[in-house]
Order: sequence, then C-alpha cells, then structure tokens
Amino acid sequence: MRHFHIATEDEIKSGQTSDIYYLRTKRIIESKGIDKKVVAEVTVGKLPENWRWGVFCGLEEVIALYEGFPVDLYAMPEGTIFPTKDINGFRIPQMSIEGYYGSFVSVETATVGLLCQASGVATAAARVKKAAKGKDVFAFGIRRMHPALAPMLDRAAYIGGFDGVSGVMGAKLIGITPSGTMPHPLILIFGDQASAWKAFDEVVEPSVPRIALVDTLYDEKFESILAAETLRDRLNGVRLDTPGSRRGDFLDIVREVRWELDVRGFKHVKIYVSGGLDESSVRRLAEGPVDGFGVGTSVSNAPTIDFSMDIVEVEGKPLSKRGKFSGKKQAWRCERCYTWQVTLFDSDPPKCPLCGAEVSPILKKYIDNGKVVGELKPPKLIREYVLEQLKHYELE
Repeated sequence: MRHFHIATEDEIKSGQTSDIYYLRTKRIIESKGIDKKVVAEVTVGKLPENWRWGVFCGLEEVIALYEGFPVDLYAMPEGTIFPTKDINGFRIPQMSIEGYYGSFVSVETATVGLLCQASGVATAAARVKKAAKGKDVFAFGIRRMHPALAPMLDRAAYIGGFDGVSGVMGAKLIGITPSGTMPHPLILIFGDQASAWKAFDEVVEPSVPRIALVDTLYDEKFESILAAETLRDRLNGVRLDTPGSRRGDFLDIVREVRWELDVRGFKHVKIYVSGGLDESSVRRLAEGPVDGFGVGTSVSNAPTIDFSMDIVEVEGKPLSKRGKFSGKKQAWRCERCYTWQVTLFDSDPPKCPLCGAEVSPILKKYIDNGKVVGELKPPKLIREYVLEQLKHYELE
C-alpha cells in the first residue's frame, strides 16, 4: 500500500510518471519498427510574471534520470541565468538530447517537470536576493508545499542565492546547517516570552544564533526590548513575524524597534523580518534597518518556468513542428556584456555583435551514450555562479 502519494526514483526513471500518449508513441514506433535518431531541444517561449531572465535549475536530477540511457545530453551548466531569446530573436536552447526517440520518449514528461519547478523556484529566489540588496535571505517555505519536495525546494532556493534554508533534509542535501529561530508555539507553551527565550538559550547548542521571536503577545517594540534585557550580550537578533492584520507600515515598525534597541545600548542586536514576504516587500524593507529576511511561500510556490521539449532534427536532417526552429543548436554568451547568440551546433564561434569580444559556448556535454561525462558542481559553487551573474542582470 502506498501511504504517501509520491513516485519512487525507479518509477520516475521507468516512465511510470509519463503522460500516457508518450508511452503509446513508444509502443507504436517499436511495433512498426520506425524508431529514428532525433535531436530533442528544451527551450522556453515566455517567462512568467514578466520576468526578463530565468535561472536554469534541476540539471542534476535530469542527469540522474538519463544516466544509463543510450543518448547524448548537452545542457547549460546548472545555475546559468538565461533570457528566452538571443539578440536576433531566436529561442535559446537550455538543453538538447540526441538518440533514438524510443529510448527516451517515456521520460519526456519527467524531463521538463524536473526543470520547470526547480527553475521557477531558483529564479524567484534570485529575484528576492537581488531585491534584498546584499542582505541575508533565508528560505522558510517548505511548510506550504508537499513534504516530498522539501529538499528540492530548499536546494533550488539556495542555488538562486538564498543564504540558508530551514529544512533539515534540504540543508543536508546542500551541505549546510539548517537555519531557524523559534516558532510561536514555544512561547505559548511556556506562557511568557522571557521563559521561552531563556529555555532556548539554555537548551540549544551555542553554535545556533540566539534570535528571539518578538511578536507573539505584546507590541514588537516592547518584546524586542524585553528580549534584549533578558539575554543581553547573548542575544544575536530579534525576528518580527508580525501578522498582516497588525502590521500597518511594517517598515515603520522596524525603524521603531531599531531606534529603541539602539538607545538602550543594544546596537549589536540584528533585526530579521518574515511573514508573507515577496520580492516587492523585500525590496521596500531592504531600504530600512533590516538585517535579514525569512521568505516562504512566494518562493516555494513560485510560478513554474514552462520549458518545452521538441524534436528539431530527425536522422541528421533539420525538422521541427510549426513554431519551432529546426536543427541542432549551440548557445553562445559574451562574457563581457552578456549578449546571447544562437547558431547551428557546428558553426564557428561568432563575435559579440555589441562589443566585439569573444563568446563562449554555453551548452556542455553531460552525458555521452549513457555515461556521465560532465562535471556536476556542488550547490555552494552553483550559488556563487548565480550571484556572480546577477551582477549583470536587473529586476526590471
């Protein structure tokens, strides 16, 4: 009996999470003996929410999906920030797969699914991190999503630029320590804030920052002062998770708390905010004395990026459906001005049409006839790659 409504790794890889028409296609072409070698290309027609760029995420799982399949797979490195079209208006390919169609048709559904949601989360995270203007951002959103997805969601948020995640499994997958303060129930169980803060300080290992939740029973200003006077030098920060019905102007509340802590000699106490934050609210709050943000649902429930996978070549000849550009392609990026160009795969490297600099091929070979040959970098290095690219991109 299946207790949780999730697929196993074997079920995904064997095609049991496929749309039925792909399995019927596999059966038909095998029955008629007309399987052909193709190149299938993954592209994006339009990004959600008027985003101008996306973060490519989910490649590591796609590599695991295709390992052992008799195909060649090329892709952008995970964490690559991409627009949907190049300078000439041609769709930029994020990935291509070459092999007999019958050998991978059963996992076409899984292929785009692994990319769509992870890339949406990573992109939303990168946008929030950009809006935070260098301040710390932590992922608090797994409680709003199916628990089976928690590690993927945390990893994608971290790759997108977040500084930490609250999930235990997600942090383990990334290779970092999970981040978090305390929940409101801890304070309610003790019946008063000071007792709860003291208990946290006494029980939790010293390596965990002492950040007091300060909006449970009283005004945020008075709870912050109480927390500072209770823990004094041991207090690292306070977290305001003020509900919307009590919030008013959240930035003004933060300013008031900062002032009251400072005038009492608690300038070392940092201020963190959380509760229903998104890119827009983070951008505004980042203008004030906020040291860090806990961002949840707006990132974990980010809109998916609608990758599509289409045949662009059959038996070595360019061929595609209407609306797609045929032929196996390469994407090139100028490393000086980040201008993109798309050419046929075997074309000579073009020069950047804007600055004249050399360009780099972006699609790298990750699988050669079922064998993994490309380097898969750890999340920390992918995150650094994203943050470096973010310097070249704006939100609007």
